[in-house]
Amino acid sequence: MLRNFLLASDFDQTLSFNDSGVVLSELIGFHGFHDKVKGLADINLVQQGAELSYLILHDPDFRRARREHLVETRRRIRLKHDVALFTRVLDNLGEDQKFSFNVISAAPQEIIQSALEGIVPPDHIFGTRFRYDEATGEVNSIIRAAAGWGKIAVLEELRANLGLSHDHIIYMGDGSSDLPVMMHVNQYDGLTIAVSEAQSIVARRPANCAKH
Repeated sequence: MLRNFLLASDFDQTLSFNDSGVVLSELIGFHGFHDKVKGLADINLVQQGAELSYLILHDPDFRRARREHLVETRRRIRLKHDVALFTRVLDNLGEDQKFSFNVISAAPQEIIQSALEGIVPPDHIFGTRFRYDEATGEVNSIIRAAAGWGKIAVLEELRANLGLSHDHIIYMGDGSSDLPVMMHVNQYDGLTIAVSEAQSIVARRPANCAKH
């Protein structure tokens, strides 16, 4: 009997070594990204993970970013070893099980799609989507941000479309911004995989995992 699973992963520092925000900052000539993020965290203005999108939309130092900068950022991002091999292995695990691999990240969608071109299909990538000014290329607004609850919403849409129960979900993440979605997956006996040494991010085996 065919067993289907939804495998979802974060992007920044889960599939890549670099943080998209740091790379984009260097590209546009700004070198204080972490200070900006800390300032947003101190006033609790933006949910974790969505800082870069907020800065691109509102911060004067980041308003210079254009679509071409997001695509160019990809060339400076180093993917972790064997990401392409990992996806090929998922496609060849046997006829009795199938994994639908999707990337859900607060990073701009253009960066993720460009970085994973030829590895993950574009329609399996869910990043933050912007609306651009056609004349200037400047970001006008955010169409959808895949951060915090936004990640959970995307995950639930994918699960429903695939017709899967919650205990057939696997999520990989690396940081505290992944905690909400990881807690959601764990709550319903899914499996979470931590790509981090942070003590607050732990992997959990579902109680009924043996039956899978």
